Amino acid sequence: MHIVIDARNRRASTGRYTDRLIEHLQELDGTNNYTVLIQSGDPWEAKNDNFVSVSCDFQQFSFNPIDQLRFAWQLYRLKPDLVHFTMTQQPILYFGKIVTTTHDLTMLRFTRASRFPTWLHNIGMGLYRFLLWQAHKKSDKIIVPTQFVADDLASYQPFTRGKIVVTYESSEPPIAAAASKLAGANKPFIFHVGSPFPHKNIERLIKAFEILKTSQPELKLILPGKITGKFKHALDSWISVSPVKDSIIVPGFITDEELKWLYQNAECYVLPSLSEGFGLPGLEAMAHGCPVASSNATCLPEVYQDAALYFDPYDPADIAEKVKAITDKPDLAEDLVAKGKKLLPKYSWRKMAQETLDVYESLAKKG
Repeated sequence: MHIVIDARNRRASTGRYTDRLIEHLQELDGTNNYTVLIQSGDPWEAKNDNFVSVSCDFQQFSFNPIDQLRFAWQLYRLKPDLVHFTMTQQPILYFGKIVTTTHDLTMLRFTRASRFPTWLHNIGMGLYRFLLWQAHKKSDKIIVPTQFVADDLASYQPFTRGKIVVTYESSEPPIAAAASKLAGANKPFIFHVGSPFPHKNIERLIKAFEILKTSQPELKLILPGKITGKFKHALDSWISVSPVKDSIIVPGFITDEELKWLYQNAECYVLPSLSEGFGLPGLEAMAHGCPVASSNATCLPEVYQDAALYFDPYDPADIAEKVKAITDKPDLAEDLVAKGKKLLPKYSWRKMAQETLDVYESLAKKG
């Protein structure tokens, strides 16, 4: 087969999935021929002769009809037997054999603030819903990262039910570089990494931290991550009105060495999210021996199983109670760390890639 993989998102938030898929397919498959679509300037290079890269500079989510036509024409010219779109956005007028990866339906439920007027934003979301429907309607198979997402998608779009395949993702190995202390991050502290998108629920985490401070006055909350624009403004606004703002540290972008130090020295990692497709951050905390307090929303209990202590993400008091249980009870924290180490081998990027290759092969047999 000639398989085209759309890897334009390789440097975006969902890029790790795409990156690991291509990495392990090169180890697993020396038979099929692959064309990997990347953005100009992406330094990715093929390791095998049966993999080549082609520049594809169309925006990942574009409603521009010219881009739609040009992208479809590029695909037709490549003459693939199969195209794997590693995100749902794809050209409307491409009708070849398609595999689509849908990570979750978060965008439908937690739309991010737009720089456009409300009416124009609503039109954009309507177009997004149409493109999502159209992509799934055309797809021969739809890959999702958890059973929760499979059930969620089948409920939202019943016609997808027979097309869905679950391929679990995985954590990265522990950061190899030596840990380096983050300036100003003195113990004890809890932390969370990421941008304060609406579904990440950071405002309620701050409210929970305010409750924790009443019984643990020395505790600090660290919120690293590259945060810009309206999301930084929102975070700054929440912190500015907090009575414990002096104990909240927002260091911005941090190095892997500093992140490793945080994992190794935190009282716990807190994941307050309202919606996730898989939940990689919690597994990465477990990989570094950090106990995890997690939201009980969406797929997280499915992925973390008994290796996290769960809370209601809509209830700051419950978040505070579960975090306090970990910080107050060393035996509980040690038990969560041990269960995390036991859980991690259940997930494998190589297994995910093999299951994806099986999807490709099953479609080839159908002709």
